[in-house]
Amino acid sequence: MSKDEEKSIVETIDENGNLIKFELFDIIQFEDKEYALLLPGDEKDKEENDNEIVLMRLIQEADGYSFETIDDDEEFDRVSEYIESFDEED
Repeated sequence: MSKDEEKSIVETIDENGNLIKFELFDIIQFEDKEYALLLPGDEKDKEENDNEIVLMRLIQEADGYSFETIDDDEEFDRVSEYIESFDEED
């Protein structure tokens, strides 16, 4: 993404009711589902999480998209391995 491109910021609520901002890094499709790769969106979270990528399932709705936590460990592992395979190809 060039400096001139606008960053897509996603806001979500965590399990404690806190608003968390993420930067949308990428969207991938895997096994007929879409997944979002998210980076911490504000400077405090970036420092605390050292630019750790968050993986969430993307659900298409009539008025846009929503993001869901992947609770199924097997699904999370399959998607993570798929994403990691991109690094191995480069």
